[in-house]
Amino acid sequence: MSMNIFRLCGDMSHVFSIIVLLLRLRVAKNAQGISLRTHELFLLVFLTRYTDLFTTYYSLYNSVMKVLYIATTSSIVYTIRLQEPICSTYDKAQDTFRHWEFAVAPCAVVATLTHLIGGGGLFSFLDLQELLWTFSIYLEAVAILPQLIVLQRYREVENLTGNYVFFMGAYRALYIVNWVFRAYYEPGYRHHWVVYFCGVVQTLLYADFFYYYLMSKRRGGRFSLPTAQK
Repeated sequence: MSMNIFRLCGDMSHVFSIIVLLLRLRVAKNAQGISLRTHELFLLVFLTRYTDLFTTYYSLYNSVMKVLYIATTSSIVYTIRLQEPICSTYDKAQDTFRHWEFAVAPCAVVATLTHLIGGGGLFSFLDLQELLWTFSIYLEAVAILPQLIVLQRYREVENLTGNYVFFMGAYRALYIVNWVFRAYYEPGYRHHWVVYFCGVVQTLLYADFFYYYLMSKRRGGRFSLPTAQK
């Protein structure tokens, strides 16, 4: 699995976003404006995607990044759910997206259909591993939705929270370029249209946020999102 500048920048953007969020939780000691449900979805993404961590060794870098994503996301979920005084500030009333019904279940169905249509089976470990990987690709495309809904409800976006979401979006946009680059320049790597489709969907979900984030940085004022209410 080769490295290129787009993949490296994408990984660093992802890592930086996680560091920013952990810093935000530790310094502010509150979880206001943060969606626990988004991070539960991301944890499920990493756990189902990185099953090869125990079966296939690619490189030290690859293994470290996989462990890092699982460990840090687990830490975020634990902190928001259980660690005082942070967990007491988590506002369940704002984080109401029904992620099991409207994200996990549909992605599981679509992933299974994609896997079977593509000729995959269901009765071997490798088949199951491939199915879980496909599921993780679909789920990651929509995992940010609960967080975006929470921010829309709060409207006023705290600086570190805004930076966290921005770098998460930048990570996915850079990875789309990485996939295309690898398809053209890495021997044996082919275009994967499911990955492209999900990556584009995920990036488009950030589009409105990106616009208002960049406008707030340009003006130098507070970052707030518009509301549909008159």
